[in-house]
Amino acid sequence: MEPILIVDDDPGFRRLLETILSGEGFALESAGTVADALRAGARKQFHLVLTDLKLPDGDGLSVLRWFREHAPETPVIMITAFGTVTSAVEAMKLGAVDYIGKPLASPDELRMVVRRTLEQWRIVQERDLLREQEAARFQCTSLIARDPKTQRILELAAKVAPTDSTVLLSGESGTGKEVLARCIHQNSARAQRAFVAVNCAALAPTLVESELFGHEKGAFTGAAAQHAGRFERAHAGTLFLDEIGELDGSLQVKLLRVLQERTFERVGGTRQITVDVRVIAATNRDLKRLVAESRFRDDLYYRLNTFPIDIPPLRERPGDIPILAEMFLKRSATKLGKALPALAPEALDLLKSYSWPGNVRELENMMERLAILCGDRVEAADLPLAGAGTAQPVRWTDIERHAIEEALAANGGNRTLAARQLGISVRTLQYRLKSYGI
Repeated sequence: MEPILIVDDDPGFRRLLETILSGEGFALESAGTVADALRAGARKQFHLVLTDLKLPDGDGLSVLRWFREHAPETPVIMITAFGTVTSAVEAMKLGAVDYIGKPLASPDELRMVVRRTLEQWRIVQERDLLREQEAARFQCTSLIARDPKTQRILELAAKVAPTDSTVLLSGESGTGKEVLARCIHQNSARAQRAFVAVNCAALAPTLVESELFGHEKGAFTGAAAQHAGRFERAHAGTLFLDEIGELDGSLQVKLLRVLQERTFERVGGTRQITVDVRVIAATNRDLKRLVAESRFRDDLYYRLNTFPIDIPPLRERPGDIPILAEMFLKRSATKLGKALPALAPEALDLLKSYSWPGNVRELENMMERLAILCGDRVEAADLPLAGAGTAQPVRWTDIERHAIEEALAANGGNRTLAARQLGISVRTLQYRLKSYGI
């Protein structure tokens, strides 16, 4: 039985509403004042509230505001006297789902409005439950998320994964964009179908169109047979377009058409091919800037940017570094058939303070090298953080500390300006200050 709260100070009209609705199998409760209504709302959850606009200790808008704040999932229907259209409009603006006139035009009007509202409420509840279940089931074991920033990324991915919305992943090279794209695919309804990846920057410009859309036999020199493109191979699955910012203008137009119409022709062909593909795009470039410079189509950008997820660089999510380092080190040691080396605390501190220009990919490569070179323990001096094959992390950190001190001095101690001069975020600067005891 669905609980409904009726709020009206007129006992006769209250009884009328109760009589009409009692035959519908609802659990009815009544209140004659704003105070009684709020006490009832604090005591239990209602699936629907019917409240008169005029009440002895306030008005129905107060009841509406309270439920909007404390039980926003509960729909509220206003009861208004005929002729008070302005009040009804105000109630709708504040979040009332509907209103009925007083006196009632007919019992059927009340039944119809209540049934329609409760049906909408059920749909919303089922949708929210489904989203919660999807979020709970979201699995992405290949993406470590110990840092709050990475955990937020997984929360966003869990929300968008069950949908067919186009996703745009942005972030520096090596931050894990393809890893996240695969996680979104694996947690979607398309998980049992193909995940097809294409790096737009790795293909020669003359081959990109053929790779994306395919070609017919004889379409160009060397086209000895018909070739199905990536869109066709991803039918009913997911197509991952990495480095989307590298596409030239003519291909941007064709890609936009496919995203809008889901149809295309192979190179050298005239037959329309229709596909059902979920697109996830990724870029390490600033597409907004490219749009402003007329180097990337704005209509394509907005089409791709339906659900953007920005993946921060590794240096801005230091909470992930220790567990990533341990995982990569263990993976490499296992592959080499060696015992797992232990990471000395000083080595971990240096890993967390390093700027990681190559992001996760650089960390993975470094751990593989250390697994090869080190015995049972990785010391701070073993870390090749200074680049050029040398192992001098202390020298590198001394240089970084000096640069930070100079930037602070040049900007009168202003951290925001110093961070801007250094080309890092304020949060990263604050982390460095704490690391170096500045």
